[in-house]
Amino acid sequence: MNLLIVEDEIRLRNALANNIPWDKHGIEVVGQAGNGAEALRIIDRKKPDIILLDLQMPEMDGLTLARHLRQVDPLLKIIVLSGHDDFTYAQQALGLGVMKYLLKPAGDEEILETVLEAAERLQSELEQRHNEDELKMKWKLHLPQLVNEFFQGLFNGKFEAWEIEQKCKDLQLDLPKEASYAIAIVDMDPISETEQRFSRKDMSLLQFSLGSIVKEALSNTQSWVSTNFAGCTVIIFQLASDEEPRIALQKINALTEKLLFTVKSCLKLSASAGISGMTGSIADMNKLYVQAVRALQDRIVLGHDLAIPYRAEQGREPELTFQPNLEKTLEIALETGDCEKAMETLTGLWNSGMAKAETVDDIREHILYFTCLFISMIQKQGWPVREVAGEDYVYFHNHSELASKEQILFWLQRMIRAYLDYAGHRRKSTSHGMIKTILSLVENEIDQEMTLHAVADRMYVNSSYLSRLFKQETGKAFSTYVLERKMERAKAILQEGSRVYDAASGVGYRDVSYFTRVFRKYWGVTPGEIRN
Repeated sequence: MNLLIVEDEIRLRNALANNIPWDKHGIEVVGQAGNGAEALRIIDRKKPDIILLDLQMPEMDGLTLARHLRQVDPLLKIIVLSGHDDFTYAQQALGLGVMKYLLKPAGDEEILETVLEAAERLQSELEQRHNEDELKMKWKLHLPQLVNEFFQGLFNGKFEAWEIEQKCKDLQLDLPKEASYAIAIVDMDPISETEQRFSRKDMSLLQFSLGSIVKEALSNTQSWVSTNFAGCTVIIFQLASDEEPRIALQKINALTEKLLFTVKSCLKLSASAGISGMTGSIADMNKLYVQAVRALQDRIVLGHDLAIPYRAEQGREPELTFQPNLEKTLEIALETGDCEKAMETLTGLWNSGMAKAETVDDIREHILYFTCLFISMIQKQGWPVREVAGEDYVYFHNHSELASKEQILFWLQRMIRAYLDYAGHRRKSTSHGMIKTILSLVENEIDQEMTLHAVADRMYVNSSYLSRLFKQETGKAFSTYVLERKMERAKAILQEGSRVYDAASGVGYRDVSYFTRVFRKYWGVTPGEIRN
């Protein structure tokens, strides 16, 4: 901490600076001043943390200086050291935020303790201010994310009316409960097969770019822009208080079409939008959002590059025909690795349902059906869907990217191949791990008798399975591999000059004669000849 001494008596000033062991306590005297005006000049250059201040001084007295410093730096700690014991002086000084009022002649120890107390208090205040500033900064940085999470909850009908009001207040959102709103959802259209600049991997980047374009385009309107779980851009439009809903929706449709044109001009790719078919209060956000979502899904029938208003659905309810026999056949084909049978069964499931679907709702229901079917079969194996599906995982949570029946069928066929590839990889990985353990076991316990049955028991598998797996992975029978390793080790032991008995014992043979016969049969010479 830096200390400035302001005292007009030169002898006292020097004594304060030199007789007290400031440096031993982490205090540095950065200057001495004989009056307030001189003190101001030093303060401007040295920026002290603590000031030891006399009151009666020429040119500028201590109270005037203290009053000026309190306005400039509220954190600055001021300690008065005065010869006046007048209550009025003390009251004025304390009213100016002076930390302590000491009377001359105060002892060196009392002055030192007071300055150290000021340093400790200043350190505490600085830490508190730093923590507050850090919290404010974190709040500011996380505010957009918190607002987006709030909107996601609002769209999904998560909050009660009082919660909405409280969260709007906490997040500084001006969403009047008496106002009327409409919602539009904008999303990039699926990347075509002929597109050279972007691929499906770039969809997240494109959705981010889309959101940025929309925010900029709507910056001067009474609207809010957020992102839903699928990465689509969601726009909340607030209607003017005197605006008729049908006219307002007409304007929103026109504005959304203009937005899509702007997106296409900027990104050279098309986007589509779904717009709620009604307006409503903040309590109706879930209903408005669902309408906008369902309107956007209509692009699977109507095509891309469209602003699609929601229309109440009429006619028959979507019908979904379940085929439990075909579902079981598909599951068995996948578990047994029969790709041809799995594809044939998928075709049967497709022809019995999706091929006949004629409306968006029918298609949507069948996509959900196939999604659940594959998730169920994958999770039944204890596998993570994301790992199995790879790049195709996006379609499990963003069905809007499936823009045609053909694209949906290709996705399902890829999922069958992905399932079988993952299963094969898992089997190979498991087998490789087991064989690696067995090889390590052979090396570490080569001085013991080792049989296939004993190792199979230790690995908790049957010996027939282990025998076939070992042969498949290594190209050798287990007994042949063990014999090779034992004979190689025995030869190495003998070549080091060890006795035949030691070589036999070192590779798990207790009968030296039997070891000699096996060794001679394997190498064509006796152990003794190798040793010599």
